[in-house]
Amino acid sequence: MEKIKTLADLKRIKENVQAKIDLREKSEQSGELIQIKVAMATCGIAAGSKEVMNYFIDHLEENGIRAVVTQTGCMGYCYAEPTVEITKPGREPIVFGEVTTKRAGEIIQKYLKNDELVEGIIPVNYHTIQE
Repeated sequence: MEKIKTLADLKRIKENVQAKIDLREKSEQSGELIQIKVAMATCGIAAGSKEVMNYFIDHLEENGIRAVVTQTGCMGYCYAEPTVEITKPGREPIVFGEVTTKRAGEIIQKYLKNDELVEGIIPVNYHTIQE
């Protein structure tokens, strides 16, 4: 943790924390923004999902990506934790499994910035009741 020596240090820390909170709470613009949901059930947390979520929060802005990062409960993919669901506006969601901070960086660089699919996508293997 940074040491606070001046009022300017405290203001800088406050601005950084507020920016992270804003990133999580942009729900009024959520239809226009990329949605990133990190599974934070017990199995996800044990597998490292908290670090993955923090990585996304810390690195999206510096990569020029406007997104809402939220946590969700169990997605049912315990074998593939940490799991992350990403929904780009106007598209179907994609779920990535076994996401580490290194893989999160790859997802940011390849999928979010350049629309390239990366390894680790969990295929959809279910249908809704209407189908």
